[in-house]
Amino acid sequence: MLDEAEALPVVLAAFPAGFEPLVVDNGSTDGSAGVARRLGARVVSEPQRGFGAACRAGLVAAAGELVCFMDCDGSLDPAELPAVVDPVAAGELDLCLGARRPRPGAWPAHARLANRALALQLRRRAGVRLTDLGPMRCAAREPLLALELRDRAFGWPLEMVLRAAAAGWRIGETPVGYGPRAGGRSKVTGSVSGSLRAIRDMSAVLRSVA
Repeated sequence: MLDEAEALPVVLAAFPAGFEPLVVDNGSTDGSAGVARRLGARVVSEPQRGFGAACRAGLVAAAGELVCFMDCDGSLDPAELPAVVDPVAAGELDLCLGARRPRPGAWPAHARLANRALALQLRRRAGVRLTDLGPMRCAAREPLLALELRDRAFGWPLEMVLRAAAAGWRIGETPVGYGPRAGGRSKVTGSVSGSLRAIRDMSAVLRSVA
């Protein structure tokens, strides 16, 4: 999370039974870490800025056999985590992604187009048939650590799929809802410049992993 004090109460209240919320604070200045702790979440501090840096810190700190990732801005509903976990827990998939089904106003056109282009690249490069490179996902912790993901910016989600495909993982997706974030705008999809930064980072991953 980065400055998500407004969204945290809604997000943490929606966690289903059996899931332990682990919140990675990536340099918030709005008191987000304190809010998360007061609401009962375990908080990990990651001073190195970057989406991948935060995800890596959470992965290392996690204790469960299976780990999930999701944004902390209220756009995704933790109540849908079981749908993403079940195919992995049942041994049907090694990596399951939540394919976002947006509500009106939740996903700007420029971000949808960029996501569609990445999905096509994945299909051509790695034979992975996904419709969305969604941030809600689940995999087993130890195998995921063994992939040794290197990106610490917005290329992390793409690198995970590319390296998992190269390792022969079974990869699939299941639909999840996607709504407007709680307060402010997304650091990635909320602006063309944010989307361009994500495209830049993911393009670098495509060059390095392919």
